[in-house]
Amino acid sequence: MAEPTSTLTVHHLNASSSERIPWLCEELNIPYNLKIYPRDAVTRLATPEFKALHPAGSAPVINDLIASSNSPNDEPQKITLAESGACVQYLCTKYASPSLSDIFPSPSHPSYATFLYWFHFSNATFQAALMRSFSLQISGIDLQTSKMGQLATTRVHRGLAMLEAQLQGDFEDQWIVGRNLFTGADIMIVFSLTTFRYWFPYSLAGYPNIVGYLGRIGKREAYQRAMGKADPGLEPALGAEAPGGLLNL
Repeated sequence: MAEPTSTLTVHHLNASSSERIPWLCEELNIPYNLKIYPRDAVTRLATPEFKALHPAGSAPVINDLIASSNSPNDEPQKITLAESGACVQYLCTKYASPSLSDIFPSPSHPSYATFLYWFHFSNATFQAALMRSFSLQISGIDLQTSKMGQLATTRVHRGLAMLEAQLQGDFEDQWIVGRNLFTGADIMIVFSLTTFRYWFPYSLAGYPNIVGYLGRIGKREAYQRAMGKADPGLEPALGAEAPGGLLNL
């Protein structure tokens, strides 16, 4: 049977936050075209080909076709969208079937405020803290002895403590927003807890709720399919101990 055609193209940079997007597409069960971009073998950064996709030069990037605003008879318009949160919200609100509408809860949903907070927490608070620590480390600043490093480390562990508390309860249906409520907030947070640890290794020892949560994520068929397609050579970092650093490869 032929694969269904799609107007949606996901541009994925290896070992990057753009893994969120094919995973979301798999969860939504929507067709998409996946284009994979390897990193520069020396710098480990995105290549000029990937950076040319969007002025931001960062992952993720998606393309889609939308109806013309001028006339329904006109050719569809191609849109290019970046930023993980924007891509996740766009795909959820445009493509989620009614049975999957809770993946991006509406304002009338009783958990809407909780969802909204954790959806934005991922990049605005937690990933920002990780990037601050990572940037200091690769600049040669000791995270344990310098004041800047200590502050950055404190913020990372504060974020982990918040996640640990939010994930209380060893339930198979426990997700970030609540029980039996898998949402875009889960799509957003997992990269920071898994693949980013290849870049900035940190341990999750002492955070059993997070480790249990990642174990549940690893059992999701959509996550398995997405990671197998997007980064087939990369073992998902779902355990307590951090994997080896990609910068050392």
